[in-house]
Amino acid sequence: MTNTQVTLVQIDNYGPWTVTPEPRREADLQTMQSRLFADISQFIGNRGGYTFFTRFDNMIAVTNGCSLEDHALLQESVGNRYPVTLSLGVATGTSPVQALSDATERLQEAGSAQDKNRRECLEGRVIEDDHRTADDVQIAHFDVINATGNYTDELNAFDTFIEIEQGYAELMRHMRHAHESLSFFVGGDNVIVVCPDLEEPDYEEAIAHVEAAVDVEMQVGVGRGESAHEAGFEAKHALETCRADGTRVELEWETA
Repeated sequence: MTNTQVTLVQIDNYGPWTVTPEPRREADLQTMQSRLFADISQFIGNRGGYTFFTRFDNMIAVTNGCSLEDHALLQESVGNRYPVTLSLGVATGTSPVQALSDATERLQEAGSAQDKNRRECLEGRVIEDDHRTADDVQIAHFDVINATGNYTDELNAFDTFIEIEQGYAELMRHMRHAHESLSFFVGGDNVIVVCPDLEEPDYEEAIAHVEAAVDVEMQVGVGRGESAHEAGFEAKHALETCRADGTRVELEWETA
């Protein structure tokens, strides 16, 4: 049984800040967003978690192993080094979608994302160390089969991007609605999916759905662990087995 801890990271009052006292240069905003994401990703990553940029003003992290004190330290670090502050909602659940919904509700109850009076809220709960298990997090690492040969070396870069994004978008929608999972594009042709307790037929069905819907062939390695890092590393190993053996789905715990 999975028990995913999810943190919603929200920049406080970001929309109004970007146009006060006048609109800020887009290049400056993009640079700040990317640096902020990198710092948050490193902070959470050093504690065994994963961070995904989504819309940049809202980021989603899998934070199993991070305490509320860790979250407060992240807020303090960002507040000391950036012209913006962060509010954090934290929740847990057997379904990653439900955990994110609960984390979101925590922040919404504290105030609007564009409420100038809401600053550095930290709301929610974490999984205590004595309740953590080796099966708490399930990570699936999808990629497109022969993306280089089928797309990168055949199409221009933008058309390749369109094809990869179509596969990602269809996978993201399907995994969200059919399997209560959260999917994130992480570059190249790679998608990381945070899942509840799914089994091989669920992944086979997802791959078949994407291929039928948008004609993009995918393969996936799946891992479990006490943290996102541990589960994700197992998933990477399983994906390498797919690439080596030509299989579509590999679950690392079934080959261990």
